[in-house]
Order: sequence, then structure tokens, then C-alpha cells
Amino acid sequence: MAEAVLIDLFGLKLNSQKNCHQTLLKTLNAVRYHHGAKAKFLCIMCCSNISCDHDNCEIETSNGLSAFLREFETVSNPSMAASLYTIKQKIDEKNLSSIKVIVPVHRKTLMKAFIGQLFTDVYSFEFEDLQMTLKGGLLKQPTEINIITAQELEAIQNEIETYLRSLPALKGELTIITSPLIPDIFIHGFTTRTGGISYIPTLSSFNLFSSSKRRDPKAVVQENLRRLGNAAGFNVKKFYRVKTDHANDVWIMGRKEPESYDGITTNQRGVTIAALGADCIPIVFADPVKKACGVAHSGWRGTLLGVAMATVNAMIAEYGCSLEDIIVVLGPSVGPCCFTLPRESAKAFHNLDPRCVRLFGSPNPYVDIRKATRILLEQGGILPQNIQDQNQDLSLCTSCHPDKFFSHVRDGLNFGTQIGFISIRE
Repeated sequence: MAEAVLIDLFGLKLNSQKNCHQTLLKTLNAVRYHHGAKAKFLCIMCCSNISCDHDNCEIETSNGLSAFLREFETVSNPSMAASLYTIKQKIDEKNLSSIKVIVPVHRKTLMKAFIGQLFTDVYSFEFEDLQMTLKGGLLKQPTEINIITAQELEAIQNEIETYLRSLPALKGELTIITSPLIPDIFIHGFTTRTGGISYIPTLSSFNLFSSSKRRDPKAVVQENLRRLGNAAGFNVKKFYRVKTDHANDVWIMGRKEPESYDGITTNQRGVTIAALGADCIPIVFADPVKKACGVAHSGWRGTLLGVAMATVNAMIAEYGCSLEDIIVVLGPSVGPCCFTLPRESAKAFHNLDPRCVRLFGSPNPYVDIRKATRILLEQGGILPQNIQDQNQDLSLCTSCHPDKFFSHVRDGLNFGTQIGFISIRE
């Protein structure tokens, strides 16, 4: 049984017969009878006002219909994108995921296209034809349309993008943390959680990653990214993220792209590369001499597997970089105050350096992945003064600062994601 029921009356045309509203009333009554008892959310979506071919056929003056409609939540907006996104917010507020959409047959394909852009696989949808035509043809319904053309899909995407661009930033202004170690020939930074449009509490507001397991669709993440590109000054059409596998594979841009990788390097101007982080460390690498850069995603597994030095070695091998020229900046991550591992897993960090582990004798010692990363970088030949892992903002624990950062440790599976990014100015 669906948790939410959406009735699509968007752009509905009623004819001028006197009993047109009685037909609509019977239809809505049937929906309420079948779903009202168990559904936690009943909603009607319409386009400002349900319209009619005759001046005297107004839904607001219909006997009985207006009162009946008050038993449903009504979302009325001239924009389909705005209406559906508003409904999504209401569904998310109630933490619902099973949705039945009752839609006129000619609008089903269109509705599915909008839903595909605004929802993720967290939600399950069931579609039912809205039966509105009784004897005498009281309601006009065009024939079913089964195909959305590429042009129509582009129009849908443009409508959604236009609407999302109009939304105000949440939780304050967009903030980018930068490092004074990286010279101005690079555009770089680390994002925080403020200044975006993601509204779900654990994802709000500047979430920069969408997946099938989260409620933030790609369209919202893309709008957040657009705002970041505008603020930082990079081209979002030339933007590449790591495809995280918590390992040490590195994609050297220009070569064949692997299926998954936790590091990227490039010497192409105007291309922005980014590493994700929400407790794991987003690391940025820059060589101002050879004008090359890199990023890496370093969780505890990637740290032990040496993803940071793997990225450095890729820059040396591919671009002729020298160890003494490479600058490494560690972005915000979980601190040893909040991150524990089972003793068996923590043992590898203790073997690297006992200073990386606190309370090693306990079943779940506290582990410092930042200290371990610095040690491994210095062992690999990176100059200590070229490593920045301490900074008023960069070294804050992501789990301890919910106002500034996302955190998997703190927020659970539906966590938001910040990034570290870098590009070589054109």
C-alpha cells in the first residue's frame, strides 16, 4: 500500500456540462475511499486553477467540490517542476518513499520524465490511470503519449534547472576554504555545507553528491555545483569527480578512465578535478613548476593503501614533477576525537606510528587518519613544509562541526558530501 498518493490534475480541462464537477467529485471520492485510510499523504497537483471551457464552470464555486478538495493537500503552481519539487519536499518531511501517482493517461509519460529528474531510487513509484471519462464524455482526455522526444526531455530539464536556480541558498552563504600554500595559477578550495539548495536535514544545504541511496537528485546536486563554479570561477562542464572505491587507483586524465578510482591527476588547463569527503579526507595536490595538479579521496582504507603517494607518483611519472615541488593540502575530515576502528584494523595505523592511535588497548581505538597521511607523505619524500594538514578551518573535525561540514560518522547513511577541488587557470 502506497504511503503517499498524488493525483495529477495539472492542466485539467473540464467541459461546459453542468455535471462536470460531479464527475471529478466522484473520481476523487473513489481515490480517497481506496487510499485515504492507509496513505499518510494525499495530494492533488494542479496548475494554479483547474480550468474549464465555460465561464460558469469554476472549481471554486462548485457545490461540494471545494469542500471536498480541502480534505486533500493541494499544490498549485503554473510550473510542473515547481509543483513536483514542492510535493517532494512534503513527502521528504514525512520520510515517505512509496508513492502512487494517479495520472491522466496522456500525461503518464511526461510525469515519469519529470519524476526521473527530481527523484532517486530511494523512492518507489506506482502509476494508475486517472479514470475521468463517464458517459457523455464529461472530461476531455487526449490520447496516450508513450514517447518523450529528445527535444521534450531537454525542455523538461530546462524547466527544472530554471526553477532550481530561482531557489534561495539555505544555511547561509556559500563558503570556500582555500590554502595559502597553493599559488594563484590554480583555482582550488574545499567546500562546506552552506549556501546550497539541498533541504533534507542531513544533506542540507550544499551537498555535492547524488546516489541511488540518497534523496538528493542529480538536478539538485548539479545546481549546487553550478553555484560553486560561479563562485570559484571554474567551468562546470569540465568538472570530474573521483569514482570512489576506497582504494588507491589513480586516473591520469587523458588515459582510459578506469571504472573506479580514488585519485585523479591532470595538466590540462581549465579542467576541474575533485575528491569527495564526508569524514574521509579530500586531498589536493599542486605542482606550480610543472603546472600539474591532482586530487585524492583518502578514507582509512585508502590511507593505508597509500592513495596519497599513489597520486604523487602518478604526477611524477606522467608530468615529470619533482617531489620537492609538490604541494599537498588535506581538506576537512573526521578527527581522532570521533573516529574509531576495531582494534585489528587500528593495528596497521599503530604499526605505522603509535601516535596515530589513541587507547590502542581498547576494543575500538581512536584513529588519526590525518596524522597517518602526513607520515606517509613525508616517508614518500614530500617536504614537511609543503604539506598543510593544520588550519583553523581545514583541521576541524567534520563530525564535531555539524554547522560547517557533512559527516557519515555523525549522520548515518543519508549523509551529505563536501569536496576538495583544483584546476589550472586557463
